[in-house]
Amino acid sequence: MRFRFPVCVVAGLLTVTVNASAAETACGSVTVVATFSSRTTLQVSSDLLTFDVASAETQATASIDFLAAARTHADGPVVLSIEPLREAVSESAAASLAFNGDGAGTTSGSVSSHVPTVAGQWIGSGVRRGHLVFTLRSSSSGTHIVPIRFVLSAP
Repeated sequence: MRFRFPVCVVAGLLTVTVNASAAETACGSVTVVATFSSRTTLQVSSDLLTFDVASAETQATASIDFLAAARTHADGPVVLSIEPLREAVSESAAASLAFNGDGAGTTSGSVSSHVPTVAGQWIGSGVRRGHLVFTLRSSSSGTHIVPIRFVLSAP
């Protein structure tokens, strides 16, 4: 046995239900505080610099390609720094390790064996690509391998 309601009875019940729930609606406000921290990603072609020094009168070069990506607030600084993980050949050779940057925001300079050296600086979020060419002057000929650390930070 089927039970059928006329369409007008169903529509009337729906109207009563909607009106009852609308009468119980309350209004208010909610405050939401969200904190987003900076995030960085760095890819480098190698973390070892390999130099083939022919003689003390010549300089040897090694190059690194990088892709640096950062998400930070609009005026936030993004810094790429480099530091050798050990001295290159000797203390005097470490002082002769230099680099030239190619790409927007990259810098040039000498690599310090004691503190990080800034290799690039940017403002705000984005993806940056660049190329660093390292030059080593050494009094001893041969192949010199210098492990190096790249750090991308967005404080």
